[in-house]
Amino acid sequence: MANQEIARRRTFAIIAHPDAGKTSLTEKLLLFGGQIQVAGAVKSNKIKKTATSDWMDIEKQRGISVTTSVMEFDYHDYKINILDTPGHQDFAEDTYRTLTAVDSVIIVVDGAKGVETQTRKLMEVCRMRNTPVIIFVNKMDREAKDPFDLLDELEEELVINVRPLTWPIESGPRFKGVYNIYEQKLNLFQPSKQVVTEKVEVDIHTEDLDNHIGTPPAEKLRSELELIDGVYPEFNVDDYLKGELAPVFFGSALNNFGVQELLDCFVEIAPSPRPVQAEEREVQPEEPKFTGFVFKITANIDPNHRSCVAFCKVCSGKFTRNTPYLHVRHNKTMRFSSPTQFMAQRKTTVDEAWAGDIIGLPDNGTFKIGDTLTEGELLHFKGLPSFSPEMFKYIENADPMKTKQLNKGIDQLMDEGVAQLFVNQFNGRKIIGTVGQLQFEVIQYRLENEYNAKCRWEPLSLYKACWIESDDPAELEAFKKRKYQYMAKDRDGRDVFLADSGYVLQMAQMDFKHIKFHFTSEF
Repeated sequence: MANQEIARRRTFAIIAHPDAGKTSLTEKLLLFGGQIQVAGAVKSNKIKKTATSDWMDIEKQRGISVTTSVMEFDYHDYKINILDTPGHQDFAEDTYRTLTAVDSVIIVVDGAKGVETQTRKLMEVCRMRNTPVIIFVNKMDREAKDPFDLLDELEEELVINVRPLTWPIESGPRFKGVYNIYEQKLNLFQPSKQVVTEKVEVDIHTEDLDNHIGTPPAEKLRSELELIDGVYPEFNVDDYLKGELAPVFFGSALNNFGVQELLDCFVEIAPSPRPVQAEEREVQPEEPKFTGFVFKITANIDPNHRSCVAFCKVCSGKFTRNTPYLHVRHNKTMRFSSPTQFMAQRKTTVDEAWAGDIIGLPDNGTFKIGDTLTEGELLHFKGLPSFSPEMFKYIENADPMKTKQLNKGIDQLMDEGVAQLFVNQFNGRKIIGTVGQLQFEVIQYRLENEYNAKCRWEPLSLYKACWIESDDPAELEAFKKRKYQYMAKDRDGRDVFLADSGYVLQMAQMDFKHIKFHFTSEF
């Protein structure tokens, strides 16, 4: 029973550049899961009309995702968990952490723009972890690059072998549909956001194909399919599961075209939950005892209750409601009376969850990203680092009457991993470090709207923050004395060196040979 439950789980992230149409794809996947009303409002009952997985006001105003949405639905015999990640590069860190909690990834690429910088960086993270990848080339109903050029670009930019499993017939106004190489069926395109297009079984070597799409496109399709068989290797599921081969699908998510082919093939070939590496050992999903780790914390899912939810990926065994589990970092036992799963717009309490599932646990400050829950074993899951920030500002209270609210807001947003907080040891001032400018705007907006606290930013010119440690206490002490003005502590009380230029950092590394400089918090 347990193995059957685990085998039907499919947990994946959708990653893309902001303009690639990722939200449309998420919505259409949910439509096939019977969640046709809304793909959004994933996290808040108050949003009824928006049809996106972007639930915060700032997301709706800007038209971008600033946080990962978690959605879950049933499709045929499978239980699907989708994590819709922010596409904007300023929120890449949230996406990196999300990728630690999934077993496979769907990358969405714009048919006209091809591979963009952000997609390239995220693919590097997938490669590091050998995560299986499927590519969906979107917006084929608009003018797009030549599909063969796109495949070359995917191979070159993402450093992975590709194999098309569907093939487009023209693009833009001439777009006729796609031929499903995997199922050997023709899908004819009719622009519609709600209707699922019909599939036609045709023998491509007969006139039947000409009757459906016209003779010149039919001739072109035959020669292109012949070329594909000659140039690209046969699709091999094992190569895909090892992360060495990416199947490619073409379609138009907005018009609900090509999405079902993607989903049908995905549930068939995508991996069920995979083993997860802890510091102590590798954890197998089929193990009877429950283990899991927190990869994301979200504040204010319900603004009326100021509630925080910690998202926990179940790595092995079965999670049961109201059962005592060990919080490894605190070394204390906890029970959860209302664990939740997010089903498109509905948040429901669950009694049990299996390896591969993602559950929301109510959090009143007990969790940090990376925390482990087990049935008693002392395990530490790795791979959830904070990266060295590149932009820094002092944060100051703009309303002295709201100090308490500001401090609570900063604490909760830092717990989420939105940015990082350092306290300067020289003047005691709080410094916020982020990956991009947009994060400062999001923090300010959320502090004002969710915590009723106002902040103002003061510029601070720094090059990099790096964590330092040394086996030589005397040298470490000498370094901290010499660089006293540039020393800070992070929220865990660790020493952080705030280098104001690349040259200063280089000289420090040369002068203090026994000090290790770390650019991620995981060391």
